[in-house]
Amino acid sequence: MRFRHPDGTTVHLAYCTNVHPAETLDGVLAQLRDHCEPVRRRLGRDRLGIGLWLAHDAAHALVSDPSALRGLRGELDRRGLEVVTLNGFPYEGFGAEEVKYRVYRPDWTDPERLDHTTALARVLTGLLPDDVTEGSISTLPLGWRTPYDDASADKARTALRTLAERLDALQELTGRSIRVGLEPEPGCVVETTRDALAPLTAIAHDRIGICVDTCHLATSFEDPHTALDALTEARVPVVKTQLSAALHAEHPHLPEVREALAAFDEPRFLHQTRTSTAAGLRGTDDLGEALTGDALPDGAPWRAHFHVPLHAAPAAPLTSTLPVLESTLTRLVGGSRPLTRHLEVETYTWQALPPELRPRGRPQLADGIAAELTLVRDLLTDLGLKELP
Repeated sequence: MRFRHPDGTTVHLAYCTNVHPAETLDGVLAQLRDHCEPVRRRLGRDRLGIGLWLAHDAAHALVSDPSALRGLRGELDRRGLEVVTLNGFPYEGFGAEEVKYRVYRPDWTDPERLDHTTALARVLTGLLPDDVTEGSISTLPLGWRTPYDDASADKARTALRTLAERLDALQELTGRSIRVGLEPEPGCVVETTRDALAPLTAIAHDRIGICVDTCHLATSFEDPHTALDALTEARVPVVKTQLSAALHAEHPHLPEVREALAAFDEPRFLHQTRTSTAAGLRGTDDLGEALTGDALPDGAPWRAHFHVPLHAAPAAPLTSTLPVLESTLTRLVGGSRPLTRHLEVETYTWQALPPELRPRGRPQLADGIAAELTLVRDLLTDLGLKELP
């Protein structure tokens, strides 16, 4: 979906396909048929943006076989789909029964992360629509916080500088500009936007910036305007923004709130949980840890890294951080010029929801994704952007 900002800039809106597990190119092609095109039809649009997640095997197949890449591009066109952004955070196994800490490997100290991201950039130049010259890729925020030392930081900075050089060369070769954004996430080396400032200003290259995920921003209790103002002042580009909402518990000391939260404590993904105290941010690596004993103070609200559907906040006594998303979006695209041009709805946890809230099948999942995109479309038009055909 495309929108025209009042200043004339085109802003792209997509939804991320990491909600549909696929490790191979055949699996990606099946996604387009079984999920992405049905969502487009529900929205009544001739064109729908998708943020592709390409696991290592799928990316390797595409970068090593030009005919396969042409075939994927043709299939996108045939189904009324377009790609301007890729999710390069998970490397493989995102649909496994247990993902947890595995999603942070390989990190940016491992040469395989550089090679994989380079492959994604090459693939993206071949998938961009003919009238689009800029693509974006989100990636993990350097790595999980442990083990990570000064030597690790040096390796990661060197790898990102090498990536920037490769992206420069890729533009010279293809005429397409690809930018990569570190995606701050609770528990990682770069947990907040503030944490991103030092490594990104040290790299000091406009092809390497930040991907702002509004669930992560909210989980860390960051104020969107303060965070985005700091990025602007530091000249750190917002390469893309993932629109997502975290789980919010206003009164975590109450037994009924603990019981409601426990329904979201599931075995597949890591649900880092945070609270803001007078002494600073406190947290646990997973929701189950927070619910056990007194691991986390419960005198102030808790937020958990659980991407809940944008259009359907959990029932009381819980809610979501949709207001943080709305405030972030206002600051990003509601001003005289947009601070980012690539927006991506990223609710990948549909099948991790409590059983009674999960989609019963593909039609219900497509309905839910379409409802999320409709909500964001309405927010964008309320901010003065015009939806394009």
